[in-house]
Amino acid sequence: MTQKRPLILGIGGTLRTGSSSERALSISLSAAERAGAEIRMLTGSKLNLPHYDPGNKAGLDAASELVDLYRRCDGVIISSPGYHGSMSGMIKNALDYIEELSKDARVYLEDRPVGCIVCAYGWQATGTTLTALRSVVHALRGWPTPLGVTINSAQVTFDDTGQCSDGRVTTQLQALAGQVMSFTRRASVEHDAAVMAA
Repeated sequence: MTQKRPLILGIGGTLRTGSSSERALSISLSAAERAGAEIRMLTGSKLNLPHYDPGNKAGLDAASELVDLYRRCDGVIISSPGYHGSMSGMIKNALDYIEELSKDARVYLEDRPVGCIVCAYGWQATGTTLTALRSVVHALRGWPTPLGVTINSAQVTFDDTGQCSDGRVTTQLQALAGQVMSFTRRASVEHDAAVMAA
């Protein structure tokens, strides 16, 4: 029996193409893909959505791809810039659309691993933004991975090919993907065992 490839959804970046948070997300998702995942990455313009409002059909239509991927994914990697000590409004708004899963059998991000990455120009915003991201993930019933990656964009850069100037950061981004994949596989085994025992 062939095991289904886990779907890992990556959301992040800014409205600026090639931002540090977008490139960090790409490195992490590529590591997940090498580990056997199917990946989808939504950044920039794909996350430039109307403010979440459950009564706004046009907004829900604009976010239909995002909401569908939230429903189908087995794990999530979020990469946010640190703006004034917290995640960007664009990332928070994208996470607010998870409310559309509130009445699903698998509510919100229940039983799914979520890796968190933060890029900020200086260390102070990285820690507070990572804490904010993890708090939102907990509220959405997701499982933040033990490793969260913080990147000081004043010290670490990405070139035009997306390569990181600091090998240790690349290793951390890959390790975060490994944790998302490990949790995903464990949840899949536990789910299959529960189904067989029923």
